[in-house]
Amino acid sequence: MIPEEKRIKTKKMLKEVLSYEMKMYGVKKHFNNPFAEKAVLWKHNKLLRKAEYCINSRKKIRSIWYRMRLYKYQNKYAIHIPPNTFEMGLKLMHVGPVLVNGNSCCGKDVTMHINTGLVGQGRNSGSPTLCDGVVVGIGSVVLGGVTIAENIAIGANSVVNKSFEEPNIAIAGAPAKKISNNGRLSWNKD
Repeated sequence: MIPEEKRIKTKKMLKEVLSYEMKMYGVKKHFNNPFAEKAVLWKHNKLLRKAEYCINSRKKIRSIWYRMRLYKYQNKYAIHIPPNTFEMGLKLMHVGPVLVNGNSCCGKDVTMHINTGLVGQGRNSGSPTLCDGVVVGIGSVVLGGVTIAENIAIGANSVVNKSFEEPNIAIAGAPAKKISNNGRLSWNKD
């Protein structure tokens, strides 16, 4: 879970987070097709953030209502992300299975692709910690109490079972290992 001081507790902070994430998805106020992939993903983020706000500001009835709506929506699209696990800037790239342990802690601007998981390993009670700017590739799984440093790109179908402390690198494989010095920040160069 993210630290208490970074949780959405005020309406001002909720608006700030929603505005930031709306820009990430390239969303305008209304969609021509509300069933388009971008609209589905944006609606999920909006429900997640509103549920977090109600939970953190101790609005009991509203938090129950938003949680029910969120869980129903998540079950429909197989997106299982508990409240208060991601800081501002969560971006889901596709509609489809995403599984996140409720004790995971993910930083700002984390990107998750389809068929990904942040799960406990079984031998210990640890949960993954992803720092700011991490990209989790298609089909990848991050296991146990590992820490992934800033702006690391995790390759497709990788199994990450150890910590990586060097920022802005690419890791891949099963088990994952460093494959390049070109992390997420290197991709933005034209």
